[in-house]
Order: sequence, then C-alpha cells, then structure tokens
Amino acid sequence: MKNLSKIGQIIFTVPMVVFGIMHFMNAGDMAGMVPSFIPGGVFWVYVTGLALIAASVSIWINKLTFLASLLLGIMLMVFVLTIHLPGVMNEETMQMSMAMMLKDLGLAGGAFLIAGINKE
Repeated sequence: MKNLSKIGQIIFTVPMVVFGIMHFMNAGDMAGMVPSFIPGGVFWVYVTGLALIAASVSIWINKLTFLASLLLGIMLMVFVLTIHLPGVMNEETMQMSMAMMLKDLGLAGGAFLIAGINKE
C-alpha cells in the first residue's frame, strides 16, 4: 500500500512540474491572471512557477513533503478564491473559470491528502 501511495504522489507531481515550466515559458500571458489588487504581476507568475516545481521536487525526494504539499494545497486554494471564483461570477468567463476552479480545487485536495499521508 505504501508503494501505491508513493506512485500516486509522483503521478500527482507531474502536472505540477509541467504547470511550473509553463509559468516560466508564458509569464507575460499569465501576468494578466494576477488579481489587480496584487502588485507585481509577472513577478508572482515566476514565484508560482518556482513554487510548483519546488513542491514537486520535495515530494519526489521525500524531503519536507508534509510542508511542501500543505503549502501547495494552500496556494491552490488561494488561486481558487482569488482568480477562479471571480471568473465564475462573470458570465463571459464562467465556463473556462469553472473548469480551472474545479481543477485547482481537486489538485488542492490531492495536495492536502499527500500532506496527511506524510505528516511527520
């Protein structure tokens, strides 16, 4: 059962690494998603990309896995509340925002599950 949990954790991190790399490759385009009340724009896109990759590496090498997955889950929930939920409330962007919100909500749930499995 422990091996199955580890395989699941590794599979969970693959999209996180890809999303992190995409943040670096498309930072200019993604900067528009940063809420207007948060200064820094593209800086936060790079920070987010780095956080996604760092959390994945931490889970892969099994170092600070609890903290990394807990912080990853919190970050994803912040995205749900500050980026996707306002988009869901807008009739023009509702469908795409709903899909993104549910994706990040599910990924946050997975991150919290990994944190629970690896609680020190």
